[in-house]
Amino acid sequence: MKIEIKKIESNEHSLMEGMLDVFAEAFEDSESYSSKRPTPQYMVRLLKSESFVGLVAVQEGQVIGALAAYELMKFEQERSEFYIYDLAMLEKNRRAGVATKLIFALKPIAASRGAKVIFVQADYGDDPAIALYTKLGHREDVLHFDISTEHSDF
Repeated sequence: MKIEIKKIESNEHSLMEGMLDVFAEAFEDSESYSSKRPTPQYMVRLLKSESFVGLVAVQEGQVIGALAAYELMKFEQERSEFYIYDLAMLEKNRRAGVATKLIFALKPIAASRGAKVIFVQADYGDDPAIALYTKLGHREDVLHFDISTEHSDF
């Protein structure tokens, strides 16, 4: 069956909803992806922004996979990097090359904006993701820290 890769445009709310549905199911995280969905106004603003790219894999009218990426403009040179924030497939569509197609669809978008690299994180133990990213790129072992935005006294 044919799979179409589509960039979500600002008026394609159903594709954005499909993206959120895929992430909720694939990551088993309805709380994050379904409980407080963005308003249509927020979605339009996000999808019109130059810093966000949403790509979906559609098969027979259903979103079966999705990629959410952000462009990070660099300060030291006139260039950018793209960060794949989320990438997921519905379970029944895994291992069919769809994730690779989504990443390859992001490449010309990133290149057209002067990006030199696309980067992504994978969790230890997520062997399928690690295998995919190893196949497509160069691995760097780094530490990741989340710093709360809540007020604290120093």
